[in-house]
Amino acid sequence: MHQATLTDEALAIKGGAPVRETLLPYGRQSIDEDDIQCVVGVLRSDWLTTGPNVAEFEEAFAAYVGAKYAVSFASGTAALHGAAFASGLGPGDEAITSPMTFAATANCVLYQGATPVFADVSTDTLNLDPQKTAARITPRTRALLPVDYAGHPAEINAFLEIADRHGLIVIEDACHALGAHYLQRRTGSVAHMTVFSFHPVKHLTTGEGGMVTTDRSDFAETLRRFRNHGISSDARQRQSQGQWHYEMVLLGFNYRLTDIACALGLSQLRKLEVNLLRRGEIASRYASAFRDLAAITLPVTREDMTHAWHLYPIQLNLEKLSATRAEVFRALRAENIGVNVHYIPVHLHPYYRDRFGDRAGEFPVAENAHERLISLPMFHGMSDQDVEDVIKAVRKVTSHFLA
Repeated sequence: MHQATLTDEALAIKGGAPVRETLLPYGRQSIDEDDIQCVVGVLRSDWLTTGPNVAEFEEAFAAYVGAKYAVSFASGTAALHGAAFASGLGPGDEAITSPMTFAATANCVLYQGATPVFADVSTDTLNLDPQKTAARITPRTRALLPVDYAGHPAEINAFLEIADRHGLIVIEDACHALGAHYLQRRTGSVAHMTVFSFHPVKHLTTGEGGMVTTDRSDFAETLRRFRNHGISSDARQRQSQGQWHYEMVLLGFNYRLTDIACALGLSQLRKLEVNLLRRGEIASRYASAFRDLAAITLPVTREDMTHAWHLYPIQLNLEKLSATRAEVFRALRAENIGVNVHYIPVHLHPYYRDRFGDRAGEFPVAENAHERLISLPMFHGMSDQDVEDVIKAVRKVTSHFLA
């Protein structure tokens, strides 16, 4: 049995002093004076929404990822919904996606009256497994929705090959993966449509916001109409042309991203490469510090990929610990390290259980990972001391619980 030591007595959860005096969140935004001034400039302008900053942000974003078109949305979820709509998903259709994701990835399928179908994930990256996906295809399948879990690109070429054989659309959920590279191509330039999120914990933020990139003009046109009530022109276009007439050509939503948000996005985009570099430095520091720990398994990066490091998810080797994931989680939080868990597999949420039945055990790789996962703090605004605090706390807590 593990014997008590002075280190054990020092655990904050047992009344000892925590590693930090204040909580370090798992992620947060970084806003500087340049960002603030860009937003102030819009507030003093004539346009607060559907103004010039929207098109400028979309064009700059498309150029960055290497896509022909980028269409902004009010959130990553709205962008997913737009992509699901543009793909033609509807009642009677199915779309295959990962259970190891935020619920919005699957929910966008439901929004269209279609059925989300899950396939298990790969053991190393926790991304959707192409072979397991191919086995789930039926005559009702219309789209594939691989997810770039934690910022590691999914095997998009494999999904495109599957899609070509079956006449499907590939929608890449890259909400974690802005700035990642897949076989020397930036994420956002490979799939039929790629979806990004600009939530405050992401690589750049617009407050809330999202984007869909694509090389297909028909998708781009549908996406623009869908986010604007299904109307074929926007208010700024009509004003510049001196026209009042507009036509609703499809049933859309008000999913527009504001000029205020796009101004912030433009400012943040200019700093993206520096932010990505910092996240990579933090990931390298974690890997070096934890390489010798038997208690945890570190995330991997496959050859010919670059990781965007939205998250830094470790997996606990529970067979080597005298504690559950919940106990380790609480101990780290007591040390003021704001760890999180990403994710509860979507099919295990009560709504999905009630709608589709209890399917626990159907996706063993995802479910086994879920029981072991803990996300460590990972954001580009972390200081070197923040990183050292995380390392100290992880080593302190895992050494206490080592069986």
